[in-house]
Amino acid sequence: MPVIVISNPKGGTGKSTTSLVLATTLARHGASVTAFDCDPNRHLVAWKDGPSRSRVEVIGHADSTNIARMLKAEAARQQFVIADLEGTASLMVASAILAADLVLIPTQGSAMDASQARRAISFIEDQAVAVGPRPYRVLFTRTKPGFATRDERVIRETLAAAGVPMMATDLAERAAYRSMFTFRQSLEELDPQAVNGLDKALENADALAGEVMDALRGVRKAA
Repeated sequence: MPVIVISNPKGGTGKSTTSLVLATTLARHGASVTAFDCDPNRHLVAWKDGPSRSRVEVIGHADSTNIARMLKAEAARQQFVIADLEGTASLMVASAILAADLVLIPTQGSAMDASQARRAISFIEDQAVAVGPRPYRVLFTRTKPGFATRDERVIRETLAAAGVPMMATDLAERAAYRSMFTFRQSLEELDPQAVNGLDKALENADALAGEVMDALRGVRKAA
């Protein structure tokens, strides 16, 4: 089943948040999911050590010598495999991209993030020379619903003009996403009385997961 890789050489773009939100949302809808934590900070491993009863399995011991094999092995037994990659252009990242069915590139609406997103795209396209196209989408993260800064609008327009595929759904700035790591729970396990905007976070997470599944279906049809 599909391998979804979350990659951007810049830190702080929302890779771990995207990975956790997507993994737990798919699991909430009944899918079997394995998440690979390849970030040196091990945020997903720490989350899994908490009280959450989510069905998501977390693997934190992959390295550059085995990541591709491990991703494919999990894909043979799980419905979805998600890899939260380290923030660098490394051998591990390259190997994971080669094993991916879809690469998501989280970026915020800043020039620095956009520059690193382009670097990620160049890295993906370079890997594709050897094995064929690697489908990818840029995902804007930490956006404010209903409001976009001038910088963000310009960056979106520039990427669109260059033909860069982007997700229509953003991963919005939501307190609930931070609370997932604080309380080490999935969205549906959080206390709605203690977490502001939980209902909106759930809606956003569902929309993102739905669009990812649509993108994967499109990839299969194109193959």
